[in-house]
This record gives sequence, structure tokens and C-alpha cells, in this order.
Amino acid sequence: MRAAVIASVLAAVALIPGAAHASKDPSPSYGDALGGTTFETVSYGPGKRQAMDIWWTPDYSKHPAVFLIHGGWWSGGDKKYMTEITRSYVELGYTVFNLNYRLSTEAPWPAQRTDAFDAIATARRHAERWNFDPNNYVVVGFSAGGHIAAAVGTYGDGTLQGLKGVVGVSPVISPLRAYTDGADSTDPNRVKLRDAAIRLAGGCEPKGKCSRVWASMEVPWHASKKDAPMLTVHSDDEFVPAAQSLLLKDMLGQVGVEMTVFTEPGISHSAPLYREPGVAERVQKWIEERLSS
Repeated sequence: MRAAVIASVLAAVALIPGAAHASKDPSPSYGDALGGTTFETVSYGPGKRQAMDIWWTPDYSKHPAVFLIHGGWWSGGDKKYMTEITRSYVELGYTVFNLNYRLSTEAPWPAQRTDAFDAIATARRHAERWNFDPNNYVVVGFSAGGHIAAAVGTYGDGTLQGLKGVVGVSPVISPLRAYTDGADSTDPNRVKLRDAAIRLAGGCEPKGKCSRVWASMEVPWHASKKDAPMLTVHSDDEFVPAAQSLLLKDMLGQVGVEMTVFTEPGISHSAPLYREPGVAERVQKWIEERLSS
């Protein structure tokens, strides 16, 4: 039976846009690498970075999904660094989409948000192929990836079908706040984040002709009553402060959307913060509550 399922999965690859660019040698390969789960890499666009790893269980049932977006100052990072976290959600029974996206060195904002939307659209269009429920998923982002995830969750009137929640771990919710905080800071990470935000905006500062792109990048300004609920986590003393998330919480609260912001002691940022005792479990519980409701 499993051989027949895998054969049908392989045959379906030709139906997916960009599938000719999919990895021919995924690791682990098709089989029982993780309790019967299957893995492949698929392109959702023509660019080299427009690809995602998908882990799913070929069991004929629909699974809720988790989309993961890596960090890296918008200019670096890779989905391969998210493999451990990907595995943890696969083990919980989710179909997992682990995304790469165009970096700011290749294309300015909003290319990164567009890529996230295209990846989600590809996944939903072929939901049956990956045994996932297209009306039951969350997006989880780390650092710069948290900014992309939050921008997806607040885009337009917030009616992205099937999106049940957004999680940000050390998310850069306010590039404008990062720009201001880094102006006179002696913290090299805050200075670097300021420069990274400028690069994301196409190399220009938030004034004049560049005001519009900075406004597009600023997540709190896009809060609306149909946005997905959100959870963010920061360390008390990290260089992306919880104050950024609190700006969004205030704006979402004004339109009646639930947002939870919690902090942990210390300076850990992004994936190291996620690995602090109890953090992953709290995030996973929040996701479970959203995807089971």
C-alpha cells in the first residue's frame, strides 16, 4: 500500500508549477525516515530561492499544516537551518512547509512577502497531494522571518483563507522602530538591524520617495479586524524588543483581534530563544489550540 501511495505522489509532481526544479535527491528520501513521513523539495516560483521543503504523512487523511519562515536579517539564512524545528512539528502530526524566499540582496520588499503568499498558494492548490487541510494552517517565523509572517497575517483585509494564526519568535514587527533604535545605538546588532531594514527597503531611508515602501513594511499600520490571531515571544533584553510587538498588539486590540506577547529572561534571539526551556512547548500549545478549534 505504501509503495502505491508513494508512486502516486511521485507521478503527481508534474502537475505542480515549478516542479521541474524540485530536488531530485532530497534527504531524507521517500520512505520511513520519520515514522512513515515523506519528504521532498518543490519550487513555488522560477527563482532558485523560491523553494520549500515539504514533510507529510501519506495516510489519506487531512492534516493541519505549519509553514516555517527562517530568519537572517532578510539578507541571509536558509531553510536548512530549520530542519530540527521542522522535525518537531512533523512528529506532532502536522504537514510542514519549510520555506526559502528571495533575500533582500536579490529583491527588495515586498518580494519576501510575495514569496510567502506564493508558497502558501502553491501548498493550498495542491493540498491533496501533501495530505493537508488547506483551511487549517498557521505561519511561524523567526526574527526577519517573523516580520514576513506577521506581514502575511495582516496583509489587506486579513482574509487569507485557512490561516488560523501567526507566530513570531523575536519578530521584527516594526522596521521603523528598528531604524530609529539603531541610529545612535552602541549595540552592534541594533546597528546591523537598522542597516538590514534599509537594505530591505531597496537601500533607501524612510523619507521622500521611500516612505511608501517603509509604510508597507510596517506591520502595525496594517492591522484590521479580520487578521489572524497572533503570538510573539521575545527575550527581555534582546536587540529586537518586545516593545515592537506591543505596538502591533495595541493596533490589533483596537480592531478586536487577539494577540499574545510574552517575554523570557535573558538576551536569546530567534532560534536560540525558541530552544529556551518551555518556549517551544508554549508555542506548540498555542498552535494546537488554534488548529484544533
